[in-house]
Amino acid sequence: MDGATNTRFRVNFVNFAPRAHSGSSGPVMRHIAIIGSGPAGYYTAEGCQKQFGDDCRVDIIDRLPVPYGLIRTGVAPDHQSIKGVSRRYEATALADNIRFCGNVTIGQDVSIAELLDLYDAVVLATGAPADRPLDIPGADLPGVVGSAAFVGWYNGHPDFAGLAPPLHGPGAVVIGAGNVALDVARILAKTGDEFTGSDIVGHALAALGPHTIDHVTILARRGPHAIAMTPKELGELGQLARAAPRVDPADLPPVEEDVALDPGQRKSVALLRQFADPGPAKPITVDFDFFAVPVAIEGDDKVERVVIERTRLDKDGRAVGTGENYTIPAAMVVSCIGYRTPPIEGVPYDVKLGRFANDEGRIAPGLYAVGWARRGPTGTIGTNRPDGFMIADHIAADTIPDNGPGSSKAGRTGLDALLSKRGVDLVTFRDWQDIDRAEIAAARTGAPREKFTAIDAMLAAREER
Repeated sequence: MDGATNTRFRVNFVNFAPRAHSGSSGPVMRHIAIIGSGPAGYYTAEGCQKQFGDDCRVDIIDRLPVPYGLIRTGVAPDHQSIKGVSRRYEATALADNIRFCGNVTIGQDVSIAELLDLYDAVVLATGAPADRPLDIPGADLPGVVGSAAFVGWYNGHPDFAGLAPPLHGPGAVVIGAGNVALDVARILAKTGDEFTGSDIVGHALAALGPHTIDHVTILARRGPHAIAMTPKELGELGQLARAAPRVDPADLPPVEEDVALDPGQRKSVALLRQFADPGPAKPITVDFDFFAVPVAIEGDDKVERVVIERTRLDKDGRAVGTGENYTIPAAMVVSCIGYRTPPIEGVPYDVKLGRFANDEGRIAPGLYAVGWARRGPTGTIGTNRPDGFMIADHIAADTIPDNGPGSSKAGRTGLDALLSKRGVDLVTFRDWQDIDRAEIAAARTGAPREKFTAIDAMLAAREER
């Protein structure tokens, strides 16, 4: 394990075992804290409900006053059907033994060590909200943004509301071969009318409408058979009003090689083959540039061009540089090369993998990781459900047995006392419902809501009681 920062949490994972029985009988209460209110957090809370019924008290703690994590600020605003999964989480949140504790910052308002003193189990469901760094010359130039920042900007995340990306100039380069890169390219290429029904925030819609970017390049270091793009998202790119996707036929492998792909991948590659047959010209082009890796970003005080090296696959299927470079003009570069879980003081961290060091979700006695914080940024939203239920199983195995003495922890009573003493303005799920109603009431015509993009505005939307 790399990066253990506090010996208190060092542990030999083979020594996990239930606490000794005391001879008493009957169910006991477990106090559980979950850090993060995204899919992994709510699925873990649901798993604890299934595991313990009413014999648990679960506090879901989040830095923001609003719940749902990447469902709110990560899923593309024009993918409303995906965001609908939040209704399932609401059913969990409204249970009497589940509580949302928003506007609470770990490490500032309360520490992990303090939570371990208060709860029988603490689960880190913080996701992977930080961009992996783009480690090439010029990556610090104005106009280079990570996908977490850019997606957060158009989704109304308070941390990125003031981003002001340069939506002008000769073009944009999007680095990556996954669905996030497709989301970014699609958002850049859409017309204002195509955002009808989405919850893209007003400042982003206003900035994207008059932009002058007429060319988007998607860079992929390997070929079409190596993409992590799903057919649905690729298909959407081919249906835009003013943008046409293009693929160089020379980048496509022989069609007979597609048979080795799984069915979903085969559908994706079939769409790329369609993009290689250009239809009518449109004002914006979205070029897929395969076998290409950025090696430098250049410009005088801002992004002006990207230097790209051609790649080829070696005998092991790895992309290696060929030494052939070329340059394309760009005003903006969006890096979609993956995410990392930010470390938390005192919690063992795997620097190489960019997530908390853990053994199948166990970090230390009473401390767990779930979702992307456990396994890294892989899988779909639904992948987090079995992950969360697994952690609930671990908590059942590792903590108080049903015939044990019961919990000696203070749980939410202790947390409330601590936060009150420190002047923390805790936001409940009922408060969130006030914020939710205010956002819906403020929606522009055809939109489901207009999100608040500042924490102060969120807090002010709560109704007095």
